[in-house]
Amino acid sequence: MAKEYTLEQIASQVRRDIVRMVTKASSGHPGGSLSSTDILTWLFFKEMNVTPETWNRAGKNLDQFFLSAGHMTPVYYSVLARRGYFPVEELNTFRRFGTRLQGHPCVEKGLPGVNQAAGSLGQGLSVALGAALGKKLNGDPRRVFCLIGDGESEEGQIWEAALMAAHHQADNLVAITDWNHKQIDGDTEDVAGLGDLSEKWRAFGWETIVAAGHDFKAIEKAFADAREKGGKGKPVMLLFQTEMGHGVDFMAGTHKWHGKNPSPEQCEAAMAQLPETLGDF
Repeated sequence: MAKEYTLEQIASQVRRDIVRMVTKASSGHPGGSLSSTDILTWLFFKEMNVTPETWNRAGKNLDQFFLSAGHMTPVYYSVLARRGYFPVEELNTFRRFGTRLQGHPCVEKGLPGVNQAAGSLGQGLSVALGAALGKKLNGDPRRVFCLIGDGESEEGQIWEAALMAAHHQADNLVAITDWNHKQIDGDTEDVAGLGDLSEKWRAFGWETIVAAGHDFKAIEKAFADAREKGGKGKPVMLLFQTEMGHGVDFMAGTHKWHGKNPSPEQCEAAMAQLPETLGDF
């Protein structure tokens, strides 16, 4: 009988994967991947009505996920692999030329679980909105999820999509913000001043829910609230308060690990803080 793992154990392994992948590739984005680990662990292991066996890009009668913050592939690939979408050993190929695990998700090589390529920040919410509206036109009852960053939320296209989603009553769309208050150049408030994102999204006509992003009980309740608020004429925004680099003390709370790889010695120091649970790749 297969061993059952807790969400905390899965998340710890995902964080190990993230740090080891970025170290091995000598490039990548660990900071935001670590801050969104718990959110995506819940989403893929508990929330979405889709499995590795049922997944296809058309997504008919299946929940769909779109990664708008396309640089956060370390967490995306790890969660997909640990959920069984492709072999865990393939994580060894992260960012190698010609492999399926490129620095941003791509679709031409057919990596299971990836619905759409993600490159320039700000575009993913528009794509997710299109998918959500397509489901409504087709009478498909399933939902569409999209992960964006708070730094990414300085992009104008995010707010164009926000307006359109409310206007078209895309109440099957659940957007998720990794609200870690950091971006490539520093604190989000120092760069562009996002202010109270909850009030902003509410003003754009969305249901908004704010929750702790590293507490699985809080994450569970937030997604339960999103289900309750869904289907009532408004899209839903989940704003998860997170910490950049969460889980590794020297990466936590700083923007400096947005797109920086650890040295082998730093990787070992991080591994000492993150219990191995499912087995390393």
